[in-house]
Amino acid sequence: MEVIGIGNAIIDVICKVDDNFLKKNLLTKGTMKLVDEIEFKNLISSIYIERTVSGGSVANSIVGLSQLENKVGFIGKINNDSLGQKYEYGLIKENVSFFYNKKKETIPTGTCLILITPDSERTMCTFLGIAGKINETDINEKIIQNCKITFLEGYLWDKGEPKSAFIKAINCSNKVAMTLSDVFCVERHKSDFLDLVKNKLDIIFANESEMKALLDTSNFIEVIEFTKFLKKKFIITRGDKGAIATFDNKIYEIPAKENLDIVDLTGAGDLFASGFLSGIANKLSLEKCLEKGVEMSSKVIQILGARL
Repeated sequence: MEVIGIGNAIIDVICKVDDNFLKKNLLTKGTMKLVDEIEFKNLISSIYIERTVSGGSVANSIVGLSQLENKVGFIGKINNDSLGQKYEYGLIKENVSFFYNKKKETIPTGTCLILITPDSERTMCTFLGIAGKINETDINEKIIQNCKITFLEGYLWDKGEPKSAFIKAINCSNKVAMTLSDVFCVERHKSDFLDLVKNKLDIIFANESEMKALLDTSNFIEVIEFTKFLKKKFIITRGDKGAIATFDNKIYEIPAKENLDIVDLTGAGDLFASGFLSGIANKLSLEKCLEKGVEMSSKVIQILGARL
């Protein structure tokens, strides 16, 4: 396979709310908050569900890669409950090989409440469920060794079993790509993420805010200087300012597409990564990889949800 993704296997529950709903529930717009099952049920009890779909950051990227006709797979932990069965079907119908044998668990399949405000911004509340219990035994070394790129998400990094699974995957990979996922995620794991970026990863995806948080700076020039110093491929998305890739002391830049009918920003970074990684898998130039990333992200923000 070209790319194997490892991440939180989450069912997305998409709802439209106003800004007051976020304020009332002490939620920070544009971020992801981890919640327990009780808080999740309380949040969802008073709002209308627009749709449910198989999700998870890296899983969304892997589906995008499959839609671009790349051979891909995914590893993520689900329960053999109704949501878990729906999750597996959502991958299989997109021609993604799912490398996890689900079984009956005491903890349910993970769920992410995606709250979309009138400005199209998304705020997420995630109950990880069994997805957050992924461990070393869930990682098949032979499958990873037979893939060109392993793609990981920062959301998966947590002390204990998930961290051990993460490290095992890195150690048996040919090439490792990772998305930093979220500013709060970066703040929680800053020292670990810095070590990964400097010493373990080959390709790093982040948005501007995540990179600034990682480096404790408000100056984007400092971010660029840091990325140029390391012999890695850094891909930094900047919203309406487009995106930048740095590699081998060179900077590649692409503007954002204009005049789009933006509906929902969910999945913008996920699909950008799928476009870029598709370019890498097909040996395109970094300029062409950026173009493919912008093309995919521009498509997904004009529909509801994180998958095309």
